[in-house]
Order: sequence, then C-alpha cells, then structure tokens
Amino acid sequence: MRRRDFTKIALAGAAATVAAPAVVRAQTTFNWKMTSFYGPNAAFYSTGPGGAKDLAKRIEEMSNGRIKIQFFGAGELIPAAEGFDAVSSGTVEMNYANSYFWTGKSFAAQYFTAVPFGLNFQGYNGWMFDGGGLQLWREVYDRFNLVPFVCGNTGVQMTGWFKKPIEKPEDLNGLKMRIPGLAGRVYKELGVDSRLIAPGEIFPSLERGVIDAAEFVGPYLDRQLGLQKVAKYYYTTGWHEMATASELTINKAKWNSLPPDLKAIVENACLACNTISEAWCQKNNAEAMEDLVKNQGVIAGPLPDSVVKALKTATDKILAEAVAKDPVTKKVHDSYMAYKVKYDAWADLSETVYHNKIRKA
Repeated sequence: MRRRDFTKIALAGAAATVAAPAVVRAQTTFNWKMTSFYGPNAAFYSTGPGGAKDLAKRIEEMSNGRIKIQFFGAGELIPAAEGFDAVSSGTVEMNYANSYFWTGKSFAAQYFTAVPFGLNFQGYNGWMFDGGGLQLWREVYDRFNLVPFVCGNTGVQMTGWFKKPIEKPEDLNGLKMRIPGLAGRVYKELGVDSRLIAPGEIFPSLERGVIDAAEFVGPYLDRQLGLQKVAKYYYTTGWHEMATASELTINKAKWNSLPPDLKAIVENACLACNTISEAWCQKNNAEAMEDLVKNQGVIAGPLPDSVVKALKTATDKILAEAVAKDPVTKKVHDSYMAYKVKYDAWADLSETVYHNKIRKA
C-alpha cells in the first residue's frame, strides 16, 4: 500500500472515531411515560384528534421512534391529581392536564388555562406565543422543575347544566354545582356551593341530587356523559373559559437531556395538537348542540345580563385579591391584561365585525 493511500485511510478512520459519539447520541432512544389527569378513554383529552394519545403518537412518528411514549390515563399509574408532583420529582417524564388544576401550587397557573372574562382562542394564542405568555409560564413552573407546553384547546366552553332556570343572580344562591378552577371561587361569591367532581362522577351526582348543576366542557363531551338526561337547562355563556388550554409538562432534567432536534419535534407536535384539537371541538360541538336542542329537549341559551354582570364583579374582586397577595401572580396578570387591552381593541375592528355583520349577512 502506498503511503499516501495509507494516510487517507488513517485520516478517515480518525474522523469516524471523532464523529461516532455524535452519531450515538443522535440515535439514543428515550423511553418515557406520560400520565394524565383524564381517564385512558376520555374523548378529546385522551383519544381524540390532538389529544394525549395523538400527541404521543406524533412525537414518536416525527422522531422516527427515538422518543417512545407509554401513555397512562388517570388511575392507571398514579391518581389524576398527582401528575404535577410526579413529573416534578422525576417519577414520570410527562403529564397531560390543565394548568388550573395546580392553582394550589401557584395561583398564576390559572392564567395558562383560562381566565374568566379573559381571552378567546385567537387572543390566548397571541399572548402565549407572541406576547410573552409562554416565557412567563416557564418562569412560574421552573421552580417546580417543570417545562410546560400548550398542547390543546377546547375553545369556548359552556356555562353548564342546571335543573332549574337561572333568571337572576339570586337564583344561584344555595346551588350545589360541579365547577373547577377560578370559576368555582367566583360562584362561591354568589352563594354557590362549588365542588370539584371527577368527570365520571358528574352524571350520577346530578342524577342523585348530590349537585344541582354542573359544568364540564361543551355539547359533544357533555352529551357523552349524558348530562342532558338529568338537567334540561343548558346555559351557553362561556364567561369562565373562552379558550381552555391543555398542557403538557415535562420534567426539566429530562427535557434538558434531549438533543435540539428532538426538542423541536416535541414543541412542534404540541403546536399541531393545539390547532387540531380546537378544530375537532368546533365541528363536533356544532353537530352535538343541534342534536341536543332538536332531538333531546334541551333548552339552550345565554345567561341573563344581570347574572353575567354579577359574575364579572365577583371575578374582578377575586383577581384583585390574588394579585395583591402574590408578586408572581401580579406579574402574569399584568402581562395577560395588558395584552388583552390591545387584543380587544383589534378584535373590535376585526372579529367583532365579522360576528356581528359579515357572519349574519
């Protein structure tokens, strides 16, 4: 062998040796567990387009199998309400839920799901991705060793199901109602006994009279629970959740262990599911509402103005108290509301005109 050829072979071998660790790193497979606040077969949240299982599948397919995710619905590996702590401690790598379930950790978490009388789907996405919302969310969760992502949205949710009509604020006083998050606190200001009940227990609780009213999501998912069989008054004013975002949380150390290309895959899969899930809700809610009203005797309509006004007054009071107590909440609140002022001014000239003029033309 000539010396020049030998030198070429030696150099090629050396280059391969140097590159090998990078190749090995690039081909590392990550086997992760994803838990959820929702049951393994929960429509939309677990099984629907853009739901948790769909998200896991997209990540695995986009990564060509380099990230494999085993999904566990609520109760299959851990109880529903333990996902936040399980990911924070590193017991599992990922959890699917809604951030407002964790207001006991930080009241600011409420803003990353939905705020009563807050932003709709378009406005929320504007604040989240171009208005500093995502950066604030990650700042809030950082002390819990979590990295959060938006990965779904239901769009506008309904007020809920009532056994008796609500004609004035006083009609709420004394009601027992299933309602989660900040909305539950608002209702308490008006005399409602607000309760957090698991989705699977809403129907029997209404049927047995344990509660008098219940809020879940929207027409399609509510119909699946059979709520129209035990309550006929369905109020549609989505004052409490105009765009209810789903979250994926990942343990911070596990997230940092991913190479940049896999991080990009996770982020883009979440973005895809955010859009796909909301689109799914639009189609299915429209069809379900038509069926509920035409075929199942449901009386659907908005809340009276006097009730909405009372709910707004109570909301403003609770938010002011929360902001005064906690500088973290104040920082998030100020960012959210400052963005909302700008978005509302634009929406008055765009979305509002569409809904009031163009859509009805």
